[in-house]
Amino acid sequence: MILGDSMEEQILELLNKKNKALSVHEICNELNYQSSDDLKKTMVILNYLEDNLKIRRTNKDNYETFKNKNVQIGTLMATKKNFAFVDIIGDEDVFIPPTCINGAVDGDKVVVEITSKKGVSLEGRILKIVERNIHNLIGTVILENGIKKLKLDNEKLKLEIIIKDENVMPGHKVIVKPTQKIGNNVYNCEVVRVLGHVNDPGVDILSIVCKHEFPDTFSEEVMAEVEQIPGHVSEEEIEKRLARGGVDLRDRMIFTIDGDDTKDIDDAIEVKKLENGNYYLGVHIADVSYYVKPGSRLYESAYTRGTSVYLADRVVPMLPHKLSNGICSLNPNEDRLAISCMMEISKQGKIISTDIEESIIKSRKQMTYKCVNSILEKNIIPEGYEEFADKLKEMKELADILRKNKESRGYIDFEIDEAKIIVDENGKAIDVVLRERGTGEKLIEDFMIAANEAVATYINYMQLPFVYRVHDVPSEEKINNFVSFVNSLGYVIKEKVRNITPIEMQKLLDSLKDVKEYPILSSLMLRSMRKAVYDTNNIGHFGLGSECYTHFTSPIRRFPDTTVHRLLRKYLFEHKMDTAFLNQLEVELKDICDHSSERERAAIDCEREVNDMKMAEYMMDHIGEEYHGMISSITSFGMFIELPNLIEGLIKMEDLKDDYYIFDESTISLIGKKNKRGYRLGDELDVIVSGANKEARTIDFVPATKENVKKYVKEK
Repeated sequence: MILGDSMEEQILELLNKKNKALSVHEICNELNYQSSDDLKKTMVILNYLEDNLKIRRTNKDNYETFKNKNVQIGTLMATKKNFAFVDIIGDEDVFIPPTCINGAVDGDKVVVEITSKKGVSLEGRILKIVERNIHNLIGTVILENGIKKLKLDNEKLKLEIIIKDENVMPGHKVIVKPTQKIGNNVYNCEVVRVLGHVNDPGVDILSIVCKHEFPDTFSEEVMAEVEQIPGHVSEEEIEKRLARGGVDLRDRMIFTIDGDDTKDIDDAIEVKKLENGNYYLGVHIADVSYYVKPGSRLYESAYTRGTSVYLADRVVPMLPHKLSNGICSLNPNEDRLAISCMMEISKQGKIISTDIEESIIKSRKQMTYKCVNSILEKNIIPEGYEEFADKLKEMKELADILRKNKESRGYIDFEIDEAKIIVDENGKAIDVVLRERGTGEKLIEDFMIAANEAVATYINYMQLPFVYRVHDVPSEEKINNFVSFVNSLGYVIKEKVRNITPIEMQKLLDSLKDVKEYPILSSLMLRSMRKAVYDTNNIGHFGLGSECYTHFTSPIRRFPDTTVHRLLRKYLFEHKMDTAFLNQLEVELKDICDHSSERERAAIDCEREVNDMKMAEYMMDHIGEEYHGMISSITSFGMFIELPNLIEGLIKMEDLKDDYYIFDESTISLIGKKNKRGYRLGDELDVIVSGANKEARTIDFVPATKENVKKYVKEK
């Protein structure tokens, strides 16, 4: 706002100085704005500041600034019990009581004011709805009293949607757009897309994908651009790259290590021991930014998606398959364009020097974690790996050194297990198993972290605009609440934590390694930490114990990585660092960071919802069966039991028939009123599957008593 810049600054400065809200006339008097024109300008500026969340308007139409950083923007997550939470990117969730929701519905983007802290939890109230979540609604068409209506997938949205489209029939899963409000929370709508019949294979997952706004197809404009990209790297492209200083690494022993079913391969590695006793580590990453250029429809599409999403039976890719599985994928025995981070690493695991270059590589082999683990863990060499076995053992030497160095500075490995859902040809869940994380997986993780640190440190030293992966220091209050809780279980680990450091966090976690509740406690500690996000301001990465970190190694599936590659090209290869360009970048990169953090969280939510749905689907075929599990969470309405394969179900309070149980919030336990028997986190018990609902994504357990065995096994 050119006209009001000086007035804008004056108004903000005035409101920041005052400890109370001011009316428009009070603002004008304080700043000596006397003319009618001044009044009009003041109103325009106040509206602008309010819209941009720099100030807020009170119930009495006075204005004040947001104080003490207690006002944040996030996404409302409603519950069936009328209270809600606000998900804030990079920070903990905020609890919203029913009386403070202020008309917001599930999925709305809102302004929340944090009003109090209760234990480990924040509580707040909704000040403003920034963006409504009723533009695209997903559900199943039903017939009710002869009228077609939409049964919403999101039952937390208390809306009635009328469908007049003659082309959709009961049983169709559809996306609709409300067009006309015809009553209290009652809308006519336009059918945007028919996803298929509710029972068609894959429609269940597609519905969740669409809910989180991940397009499952690419536009004709994007695909037209993709068609212009060659399927192979030409000699002309290679010559051009070499002419401008790129390096030809096709004669090196470079190879990839990935999962059995990986098709989008964006990283390749090489290691050799140097004569001085140090190590050379080359991490070669697919040069996606060479093909995905700003201003193209392909670039816009990748930005919008932000990330690939990996689900039970499919990948929703950030890039079309011709790129992700083709020209950008580092497939074996194919010339590929890459950006290489080549490091010299000391015997103590410190990066001594870094060289970042445009390169041409040719992977010698596409290895799998299974085969690599067979060599490194069992010394069994699969066929076709004979010439690589010694090199892999050399890589493990370096990975061990890197990991030891990371641990010495406070790297925190929570060792959280992940579930893998096995589906049949129709997408139906037929098994749930633990995802393996062996030596090969850890080796690649160590090498990628080293490359990400090296690249971030290199550019940070140059003091240029950049995209960092940051993880803020956790709240001391939340950590101390966690410590107090652990102490209440009878494990004395510490009295108080002050000036928390990564090493201090690591020691806390290590002190719990041998207790039976460790899986639960490590998960609780993880939840007490802030979320990692993307930012242009480098504040370090607490969880990695790193002063400087970025995401460079996965440009096929993450937009921030693609952006980092683009910046490396501009700064290091094209030497474009003029003031106008850098000023433009400052604004652009801030937007990319914010948007990418939001899309990352959407992808995580999408993956979690699909997993919950598929686990419920799997357990529907196992009602009446008995399992051994561990109490993973306790609430006022029951307790959650986690099975060894990470399937989690709820034992409702009313299904604990042997006593009347009271929820003790301080120890997160249930105490029997009569027999004083207690249930607490980490306790093991046998359960029976009493119910499962795929649509609601819920699984119900009951204790495996003789009565319940008789009841539920018989009913099955």
